[in-house]
Amino acid sequence: MTLDGSPTSPASAPAGVGRRQFLTIATAGVAASTLTVTVGSLTPAAALTAPGTTHAAPTTAPAPRKRELRAMWISSVVNIDWPSASGLSAEQQKAELLGWLDVARDFRLNAVFVQVRPTADAFWPSPYEPWSQYLTGVQGQDPGYDPLAFVVEECHRRNLEIHAWYNPYRVSMQADPAQLVPEHPARQHPEWVWAYGGKLYFDPGLPAAQEHIKNAILHSVENYDIDGVHFDDYFYPYAVAGETIPDAATFATHGAGFDRVEDWRRHNVDTFVQSISQRIKQAKPWVKFGISPFGIWRNASTDPRGSQTGGSQSYDMQFADTRKWVLEGWLDYINPQIYWQLGLAVADYAKLVPWWADVAAQSGTHLYIGEALYKVTSGVFTDPAELSNHLTFCQEQEHPVHGNVYFSAKHVPADPQGSMTRVRDDHYRYPALVPAMPHLPGTKVRTPVLAWAGWRDDGVRVHWTDAGGRRFAATSFAIYRADGWVQHVDTENPANLVATQRAEGRVVQDFLDPTAVRGRRYTYAVTALDRVWNESAPSRVRWSV
Repeated sequence: MTLDGSPTSPASAPAGVGRRQFLTIATAGVAASTLTVTVGSLTPAAALTAPGTTHAAPTTAPAPRKRELRAMWISSVVNIDWPSASGLSAEQQKAELLGWLDVARDFRLNAVFVQVRPTADAFWPSPYEPWSQYLTGVQGQDPGYDPLAFVVEECHRRNLEIHAWYNPYRVSMQADPAQLVPEHPARQHPEWVWAYGGKLYFDPGLPAAQEHIKNAILHSVENYDIDGVHFDDYFYPYAVAGETIPDAATFATHGAGFDRVEDWRRHNVDTFVQSISQRIKQAKPWVKFGISPFGIWRNASTDPRGSQTGGSQSYDMQFADTRKWVLEGWLDYINPQIYWQLGLAVADYAKLVPWWADVAAQSGTHLYIGEALYKVTSGVFTDPAELSNHLTFCQEQEHPVHGNVYFSAKHVPADPQGSMTRVRDDHYRYPALVPAMPHLPGTKVRTPVLAWAGWRDDGVRVHWTDAGGRRFAATSFAIYRADGWVQHVDTENPANLVATQRAEGRVVQDFLDPTAVRGRRYTYAVTALDRVWNESAPSRVRWSV
């Protein structure tokens, strides 16, 4: 996602310990609606009129899925989504965040990716970097509460998975170090930083800078109950016409063994990704690590292993070998930003999704597709059904697509052209569980004991006990319902899933089903879920009485 509004530029024409193996060892500033992404030298508007840009829309109604990730990005850089403006009071910021989480639940999403380190700053009290200016308007100023702690608490209250989103290398959206607070690491270590394209960046080739970035991120992993660590598409910066990345001196000092600066830059990013992956798992093996890169790794015309596309290439532009990261098993999920429509000649959604699905399947890495909801707002996507058609297409793939993520939050309730309502009505008619990742360490949660389901004035109240005790306590529960008084509830049928609910820290749990219709009979069952969404067998059923 081009969060700073910079268009991407045209591209110029087996290593390490895999994360699966490492896990075994470790556990034994602009409005988003104006953003554009240049595909090669062809702007989206021109691409719409290019030959071969038609694609048949799906004709059959998609079947609902019990498990899929449904998420939205909540951007903080230049106050795109949250907070909506710098300088809001703590109570105003909290109210806005709760509003976004209500939006997520209203559209039956089950995860949010919240940006907490947009520019080498922090949305929590960090010993490494200052408070973000996007909170108070003044870098380093305490906002009067801990935003990350509040985000985690409120997400989990709603049983939403929370992925904390970090930009690794970007230091500032402007190029003058003097505008940073004196205690900023870029002021304390000016040798770590260079300016490019009117912004400041940590030099990815400096080991000391890399170590600082990892320490800053890991502080939040170690001290907050986040579910995932998330990076976007910014590694080395997008190319700026007429400028050269100013790392020649770093290459001369640290580039031994590399003949080409481009290969050395990719090595720098590879080393960082592999290392942060390992350290996340050392700290908390259950925390997921995922990256959302630009949607094209390489074009097949450049590299036969690439996709049948003709756009910019992250391998060559951001020096991000995203395919390698997936195949090496360094990521739990890959979330490519496939921000183009079905049939677009130079970057066809219908070509890129199968390409990524095939790559991800080779290592068992989960695949979530980044969706350009903002392009419905801006008018680039002219078909109101475009996004719904994307999800249908994803579901039809030979290799699994595990979910979709929408950029950005502000466009979800805006519902341009009714596109998100269509997504909800066509695909998200029922809640869904986050897909389980078998390689992550789980908890052997026990089947709950469902005690009672009884009518109250406001619906059916369901009571059960968590049979796992402290050692095998569930993180959350899934509540299922079938019509009529029956002997069995099919918990694999997505239509029977009423809700998921976070465990309340006690043995006895309860849930109110406000959707139950007075006068009808229902049968309920409950399952237990661990923190990585592994599910127990269903309880014995209870009838509504």
